[in-house]
Amino acid sequence: MQCPVVTAPTIGIAGATDRFPVRRIFCVGQNYADHAREMGSDPERQEPFFFTKPADAVVPGGGTLPYPSMTQDLHHEVELVVALGAGGKDIAVDDALATVFGHAVGIDLTRRDLQGAAKKAGRPWDMAKGFDRSAPIAALTRGTPPAAGPIALTIDGEPRQAGDLSMMIWSVAEVIAALSRFVELAPGDLIFTGTPAGVGPITPGQHVRATIADLEPLEIRFAD
Repeated sequence: MQCPVVTAPTIGIAGATDRFPVRRIFCVGQNYADHAREMGSDPERQEPFFFTKPADAVVPGGGTLPYPSMTQDLHHEVELVVALGAGGKDIAVDDALATVFGHAVGIDLTRRDLQGAAKKAGRPWDMAKGFDRSAPIAALTRGTPPAAGPIALTIDGEPRQAGDLSMMIWSVAEVIAALSRFVELAPGDLIFTGTPAGVGPITPGQHVRATIADLEPLEIRFAD
């Protein structure tokens, strides 16, 4: 057997033919106070915590997806995603935005039933978050993201999530700085920055549309 050739997943860049190579995907949990409360946490005491998804969980540009296996309770979480063009360790908050290449709309898909069972048993919940095609993301817009602006998600045209980027507990710069204390960040890393309240189930056949301010929207549909 020959040694396999593995290529990095890539996502589109708005207005360009170049594509952004994905190195790693990090996600910050419960970064909106209303979502922290709906998940049973106290946002006044919450320090930023992180989990990961594999790079090949990315679904560039969305589209029609197979409904994930091993779940009866798939949830949507619309998020601002930042893509890093530079990295570093122990990055100061004031320097953090200089590492950002671009930003986009993403959806953190979650097998909530698996997550709940893992939490109850005190086990890791990687399979609840890091499964195949669990990170749909629209094309990147170059530059740093706005500090404020609407973030929303609809299913079959019905509003499910609605908030504002200004509602983040930890700003994008603070998230990058905090994460860089745990790992040395590098070009190609993506960071999902948290979701507002209203997370909930998606069933087969439903159409999901995620939007943030003036960014390119993200649409996915789950096959019947």
